[in-house]
Amino acid sequence: MLYGFTGNILHVDLTNGTLEIENPSEDFYRHYQGGSLMGLYYLWHNTPANADPLSPENTLTFALSAPTGLPVSGQSRCTVTCKSPSSGGAADSQAGGFWPAELKYAGFDSIVVKGASDTPVYLWINDGEAELRDASHLWGKTTLDVDNILHDELNDKRIEIAQIGPAGEKLANFAAIMNMSNRAWGRTGVGAVMGSKKLKAIAVRGTQKVTPADKKAVAALSKAGAKGFPGSGMESFGRYGTIGSVMGQDRGGGLPTHNWDSGVMANAEGISGEKLYDEILRGAEAGKQDKDGRDTCYACIIRCKRVAEAEYKNNKLLPEYGGPEYETAATFGSYCGVDDLLAVTYANQLCNEYGVDTISCGATLSWAMECFENEVINLDETDGIELRYGNAEAMIAMLKKTLNREGFGDILADGSAKAADRLGKGHDYLLTIKGQELPAHMPHVKRSLGVIYASNPFGADHQSSEHDPVYSQKAYERFYKQRLDQIGLHMPQHPKVINAEKIEFALKTQYTYSATDTVSVCQFVYGPSWQMYGTQEMADLMRAATGWDVTVEEIQEIGRRRLNLMRAFNAREGLTRDDDTLPKKLLAKPLAGGRSDGIVIENEELQAGLDLYHEQAGWDATTGTPTRATLEDVGLAWVADGLNL
Repeated sequence: MLYGFTGNILHVDLTNGTLEIENPSEDFYRHYQGGSLMGLYYLWHNTPANADPLSPENTLTFALSAPTGLPVSGQSRCTVTCKSPSSGGAADSQAGGFWPAELKYAGFDSIVVKGASDTPVYLWINDGEAELRDASHLWGKTTLDVDNILHDELNDKRIEIAQIGPAGEKLANFAAIMNMSNRAWGRTGVGAVMGSKKLKAIAVRGTQKVTPADKKAVAALSKAGAKGFPGSGMESFGRYGTIGSVMGQDRGGGLPTHNWDSGVMANAEGISGEKLYDEILRGAEAGKQDKDGRDTCYACIIRCKRVAEAEYKNNKLLPEYGGPEYETAATFGSYCGVDDLLAVTYANQLCNEYGVDTISCGATLSWAMECFENEVINLDETDGIELRYGNAEAMIAMLKKTLNREGFGDILADGSAKAADRLGKGHDYLLTIKGQELPAHMPHVKRSLGVIYASNPFGADHQSSEHDPVYSQKAYERFYKQRLDQIGLHMPQHPKVINAEKIEFALKTQYTYSATDTVSVCQFVYGPSWQMYGTQEMADLMRAATGWDVTVEEIQEIGRRRLNLMRAFNAREGLTRDDDTLPKKLLAKPLAGGRSDGIVIENEELQAGLDLYHEQAGWDATTGTPTRATLEDVGLAWVADGLNL
């Protein structure tokens, strides 16, 4: 018996309007697991080389794994994969909420979408039955409206809906796929791909049970997490969410400000997690933040999702759109020099309403601000909007134009890299890697992060490896030794050092994070160091769910296999080691102010780190492509054949 999984993968051909169910073997599930790795398998086989990411040839996959839907924290995650309109390589994005568990209860492990419809459609999956329906009445509508319409139309408030907003319909380069109107598959442009297929939404409802191999072991893991949660660092994380890190980042000189001119912000308190918790979380005025102001994903005790309710300049901030996380507070706050938390929260609401990635969208606006401040662009080009740092009203006005592709916003909707190409200027101020804007963690103060940013297959990503401070001597000895020892890390290093041991730390933790995206568990709950559960518990969960003899070593191997398949796909699409670099600005301009004052990333150090990284990863030193020996070692010999290695 196949435990944990349903054994059903739904294939949707939008061009022909057909639906088929595949029933893969247990061996297939053991090798590809689910999530990102499974999605990449279908992407490679179904999308021809050099296909336009916005063409019907691109393949869009939603994939779960064995733990999805089990009664334990951190399991309700789903990965979306496709070819990225930003990089032309592999796209990969994760989201939580209740949609992933509901899809499993509806009877499917994955949905593989090919082709494109001539007219808008939505996919309705109900207890093992699936059909395509007309979505003309939904096209052009924002996310909360679509949620309400489909709940009424299908006569069930418990239906979970994954959808694109108007930005995805208009193929904004950083369009997201949303569920619950506030959970986003945000990065790599997956919403634009869904929009190109005219697939407005996927509504799911199910009552089928998920059968684990060992119910008692699942229950024991759940109880262990619940027992250890009170009084732990994770309890504080649940209270303040990721935005709770604003002040710590600022104190360390790692809060990107004014499009990364500085690592400190004059009034960082204005966009802090503490201010959000005290003042605008739902229920704050009545002192009921813990009851009303924090939401959660299916069966998770951490409750880290913000729920804001307030008003900004006569615009209601609706709790249905959640609240800003750290990345949003940084990109719309410190990146843009805006210290008004209400303005940042309104920007977050607009992004969720229209369906875009807050990181790339906010970073694109901050790039435009730097261009304006340096007279690269002027009022005639910006439709009369004075895009200066700290001008919250200008930021909101240009955000609205961007979301609607109006005026100058039509250029910004393509992201900053493509906007610079269209304008023929502003390239010196770009903060992009492989076409994707940088998240709000600075390699100036976390050195190995620069190597991961540069080499990561889908562009800079802050959740692809552990950050350097975790491996400092003090942190390692006091908090993380037991966890890091599990994956063979025993020699802590200074956060600003790049050497062979630090690169091994970056790569091995990258394998762990890569595995979380494949076994589809939350990186805030499972991980190599500070999370509620470690790599061993991830292996224990997979063993309990499937009955397979999963070890920590296999978890690491799963992550390694996924990373190599992603990198090989990029090689097939023409990306090489030349694409593994940091933005020119980071290599040329020292930071100003705070503890990171004067720091600039040295290209010589970066290249030396990349040399070590490619060597340890088993990738060709010149091309950056995994070698045949490496691909064979991770069970991907067929990929080596496909690359003619």
